[in-house]
Amino acid sequence: MTTDTTLGIWLLGANEAYTSLLSYHLERNPDHRLQRFASPALVLAQIQTDTPPNALIYDCGPAPDVAVFRTVQRLREQLPQAAIYLVSSQADVSTAVECMRHGASNYLLKDASTPDRLWQLLGQLHQAPPPARPSRPPCPQAARRLLGEHASMHRVRELVGKAARTTITVSITGETGTGKELVAQAIHAQSERASQPFVAVNMAAIPRELIESELFGHEKGAFTGASARRVGHFEAASGGTLFLDEIGDLELTLQAKLLRVLQERVVVRVGGSKPIPFDVRLVVATHRDLAAEARAGRFREDLYYRLLGLPIELPPLRARGDDKLLLADFFVRGFSEQNRLPVRGFDTEARKRLLAYAFPGNVRELRAVVELAAVLAEGRHIRAVDLPSLQNQPGSRELPPAPGSSGEAGPSLREQTLAIMQNTLLSTQGDVIAAATRLRVGRSTLYRLLQSGELRLPK
Repeated sequence: MTTDTTLGIWLLGANEAYTSLLSYHLERNPDHRLQRFASPALVLAQIQTDTPPNALIYDCGPAPDVAVFRTVQRLREQLPQAAIYLVSSQADVSTAVECMRHGASNYLLKDASTPDRLWQLLGQLHQAPPPARPSRPPCPQAARRLLGEHASMHRVRELVGKAARTTITVSITGETGTGKELVAQAIHAQSERASQPFVAVNMAAIPRELIESELFGHEKGAFTGASARRVGHFEAASGGTLFLDEIGDLELTLQAKLLRVLQERVVVRVGGSKPIPFDVRLVVATHRDLAAEARAGRFREDLYYRLLGLPIELPPLRARGDDKLLLADFFVRGFSEQNRLPVRGFDTEARKRLLAYAFPGNVRELRAVVELAAVLAEGRHIRAVDLPSLQNQPGSRELPPAPGSSGEAGPSLREQTLAIMQNTLLSTQGDVIAAATRLRVGRSTLYRLLQSGELRLPK
């Protein structure tokens, strides 16, 4: 689910004309991020690969039947915290009750007022923070994705295996983009808790005034806008693994509350008084030096020692030698297969350029560079010219022009990025949401570029 004011909304329905109508109305709100699905099977498949939505709207046809009830029940099992709104032409109270009994949050009769009523229901979701829920389960092969032949990565995999065999708290350190969450997923996937929830929380992304409610939950009426009881992340992760990313960004007053919770192994929801026990495997991560932060008085020393547990330090990509090429090959193969591109590797000059660049953004930056290059490439191999973002950048060594090249400046990185966006809009036949999803950019970014004339919808 989204962690900002944006609402993730999935629209399910086989009637393309009606779902298009609903899409038109709902997309008038720039905070609505909409995806459309023609069948329940497509929704269930998407759940395994995408962030769960805040709401799912299901146009279930003229008269819900047993198959619809089963679908709703399955959707509720897979999306336990999402609002599920059913839309139907059947004006029958018993049918509505049956849909609600199988997990629907609301049942709406299909008429001219339906879009406005959906708008109002979605507005109510805006009034309170989205409910806590487990993130999608980590990939069972998460440990295999800890690629690298450098000695430092062999050590990381060894420590992951040791951590997985126990319940010790694990503290992961490393620069931004080195793969700290992937390590947390690998620990969970190899542990006895693998079948239980894996909940990932980015502490730096939560507003200060909401952190306590996010972590520990709140009771109905605990504060303005608390219209219902909310389960916190500690409760949601009970039995599984709770991953607290960027723990070093937590303020001192909240550090004291977290320490107390970890010592007593119970939480008390905001506005409540009942202690609620939990059983979580805790993994924390930060790009900060917590020992130095504790010495400077910016991080509680007692909490530091409580969280230290088994420390795992991830090396920066620039220190991993030929691992750059191993990872680049892995990313290009996966991206090309996913997008049906012919690209299968890199030519000699491109490999030299990858090795020469320092990658301050680490593995995350490498992946972005490789995926862009795969889109720009003309044949089966990525060339140096397809890596414009690595040319004349800090941390890279100047390389001579490739043989046969003129040395003249080509299109700017922005021009190439706009070209990729335009081609994606063409391939999605002007579907902005599908294009934004494929490009991994915000829908508002595409709308802004369309409005400025830098991008055009296909005719």
